[in-house]
Amino acid sequence: MHVSFGGLKKCSSLLVTRNKVVCRARGGVLAHNVPAFVNRQKSSSTMEQAAPAPHTPTPVEEEANAPANTQGIAVNEAKDTGKRKSEDSGGAESSGRGKRRRGAGGKKHSPGERYVPPPQKRNPGVSFNQEHFKETSYYFEGGLRKVRSYYFDFKTYCKGRWVGKSLLNVFENEFRAESVEYYKQAAKEGRIRLNDTPVEDLSVVLRNNDLLRNTVHRHEPPVVGRPMEVLVDDGEVLVVDKPASIPVHPCGRFRHNTVIFILGKEQGISGLHTVHRLDRLTSGVLLFARTLETSKKLDQLVRDRQLEKEYVCRVEGEFPEDEVICEEPILVVSFKIGLCRVDPKGKECRTVFQRLSFNGKTSVVRCLPLTGRTHQIRVHLQYLGFPILNDPIYGSSAWGPHRGKGGMMGRSDEELLQALLEEHQSQESLHLLDIPDDGVGQKAEKKRSSVETDKSDCASEPGNLSSQSHPTPVLTDCSPSSTTVNEASQVCKDQNDNGTSLKEPESHVPIESNGSQKDTTDSADTSDHLCSECKLVRPDPTEKELIMYLHALRYKGPDFEYSTGRPDWAREDWVEDD
Repeated sequence: MHVSFGGLKKCSSLLVTRNKVVCRARGGVLAHNVPAFVNRQKSSSTMEQAAPAPHTPTPVEEEANAPANTQGIAVNEAKDTGKRKSEDSGGAESSGRGKRRRGAGGKKHSPGERYVPPPQKRNPGVSFNQEHFKETSYYFEGGLRKVRSYYFDFKTYCKGRWVGKSLLNVFENEFRAESVEYYKQAAKEGRIRLNDTPVEDLSVVLRNNDLLRNTVHRHEPPVVGRPMEVLVDDGEVLVVDKPASIPVHPCGRFRHNTVIFILGKEQGISGLHTVHRLDRLTSGVLLFARTLETSKKLDQLVRDRQLEKEYVCRVEGEFPEDEVICEEPILVVSFKIGLCRVDPKGKECRTVFQRLSFNGKTSVVRCLPLTGRTHQIRVHLQYLGFPILNDPIYGSSAWGPHRGKGGMMGRSDEELLQALLEEHQSQESLHLLDIPDDGVGQKAEKKRSSVETDKSDCASEPGNLSSQSHPTPVLTDCSPSSTTVNEASQVCKDQNDNGTSLKEPESHVPIESNGSQKDTTDSADTSDHLCSECKLVRPDPTEKELIMYLHALRYKGPDFEYSTGRPDWAREDWVEDD
């Protein structure tokens, strides 16, 4: 006799009793009569034979007695006594369908085997708040906004390629910005934790779902010290005039020196929704949504290309007087630093340019990007042969003698990346490249700066020491820019006794800011004896080095328009300082 179970495909659990198949569907319990011979068949490895004349449980009794096995299917067979066999108490294995129910029927661990807790559920709705903003404070010096160094937890779950490898092997091969000796010492001091337990022996073998935390002494690069001007705040949108050099949100080496953190720390504004982004070196109009509903509306405008954007820039040479339209496709060469170039395999783009003025050397150009590709304006201007005057990437000589005009490079993408790194290393300007904390190009710069530290020590000029620049690049896979990033760890203490004291010159009186500004003579960062950055000497970048002559002038929608005035460098009579 054929028995059909076709109507039970959407059941959440299936139980076989003496003469019934009981299915727990979402709306209740369904029961199908089954011929008696079915219960007399030999049971498979996943189902046991019922004894003669068993007690037929009610649905309530079945629910109470049926355990969940590792495949999410419950099998219930009664005995003479109405009790389950002891060997079946853990639930039977099924051949297949359904997902494993969390917390039920998990794998048993042998004695001495390391326990790995299940992964924590992420809450993407959590945003940065005052706990994050209070991790450290700002101070202002030489026209720059600086962040006091602070302790911070980077965290990441074990990657698939790490499973079965020792923690030491992972540090040695994937986080090479620091030496193996550093990680060993950090482990001894409790700075490295596995599943919230300090790890002293880095030979521990990683398993799936291991949560790794690394506490570091973090330094952030300085940014321009200009105030963050709020243009509009009507409860639905927040519009600011972003200074150049400041990233929109935490990413790479930047956390507190970002628009999101500056607004939170100094003006108590949080819970913002990003509508669009500006390059770190670009200034101008930046929109945020105050509510999720407004965010969705603005996102739809962006997708439908109903948001009109106008930029202004200053380029090298005499730009043509007539309107110029560039429609060259753009391809991303490196996602790490956002490097792009014109390429037939790239995405379609369209930018309209119009010259506004020419001072004999450089031109001010109005730019209307009709699409929104990464670095679109900068790449199209480079292709046309008029790169932005101080663009550290697309105005670089690393592109060859033609500097990318007409798409001519004369070298491969790999050679181009290497040439860019070498050029900025030689000029000690790697901070102008948005290189993430993965150690690219950092070892050479650390070695060079270490030599300078020795020279400075010999010259007995501690007043010239700067506590600033690139942070220790470790555990970048944890993505510290995530809105669920953990609070800074307080495990590590100030190690001034063992580290290099990096005090500012007594003649300087910087301004401290963490929501308010006040004069202070105590501007020294904390020093950490393990932190390699604390031992380096780096000159502060000048304000001019942190500004690129590209400004978001206006954003216009169907029923709104936000704009700023033109920057000083966009004036017709402006002349670049020598």
